[in-house]
Amino acid sequence: MMKIQYPYTFSGFLLLGFSNRPQLETPLFVLILIVYFLSFLGNGTIILLSWMDPRLHTPMYFFLSNLSFMDLCLTTCTVPQTLANLQGRVKTITYGGCCVLLAVMAYDRYAAVCRPLHYLAIVHPQLCLWLVLTAWFTGFGNSVLQTALTMILPLCGRNQLDHFFCEVPVMLKLSCADTSFNQAELFTVSVFFLVVPLSLILLSYGHITRAVLKIKSAQGRQKAFGTCGSHLMVVVIFFGTLISMYLQPPSSYSQDVNKSIALFYTLVTPLLNPLIYTLRNKEVKGALRRLSCCGQGH
Repeated sequence: MMKIQYPYTFSGFLLLGFSNRPQLETPLFVLILIVYFLSFLGNGTIILLSWMDPRLHTPMYFFLSNLSFMDLCLTTCTVPQTLANLQGRVKTITYGGCCVLLAVMAYDRYAAVCRPLHYLAIVHPQLCLWLVLTAWFTGFGNSVLQTALTMILPLCGRNQLDHFFCEVPVMLKLSCADTSFNQAELFTVSVFFLVVPLSLILLSYGHITRAVLKIKSAQGRQKAFGTCGSHLMVVVIFFGTLISMYLQPPSSYSQDVNKSIALFYTLVTPLLNPLIYTLRNKEVKGALRRLSCCGQGH
């Protein structure tokens, strides 16, 4: 691995990224910037439409706008740091900045639990609010716990993170103490936040598939399978990348593969969410037309 020399003492962390392959940094910078812009535009549009159009004041779009907001928080906390490191000579992050990133990444794990809620079509508004508040507060507690357990580990002078941003599995490798408890806690939390929701979603899709097969119209079955298939693709991508990152044996993948997986779930999934779940819907297309007509009318 390429060692980066720094002319001064730094009390934070050095993010190596792909510094051992400098020819990739400029293409990656351009690609990540484009994906981030599209993701910001798509998720921002969903939030704006869900807030402004009364016809979208339904439980489904309430949950989807919360998902879009969490996706925006995740990408906005990780992407600017990644872009700065790809183009900057000094690839550093402060100790406090690393704490914030760890908290955001840990919180994002809890977003998985909210995903089964997206399939609820008729729920009392007060129940919707309580479900979302439960997600936010439980996610906050999880992020505080993950960050605290990680940042109290002794590093013994080690401060080179072979990654684009602070991730718990990468931080654990820096510690010079026994991390068995941290690894066990991370595994338990990952199973609860990833494997359990994924199992429930796949079970629900099993019931959906049986219902779709009962549709007599071939065109109706094709349309239903097309919609469910695109939704399931996003679910599999999201959970698959996270499970491979957090539940894999410590040395099953190379670190370059781990970094690529992390970039994928922090960039691609937030971009796919608005495209798959909402922007193709007739209701959202109608809301976009009404919003544009109002803007032109004024």
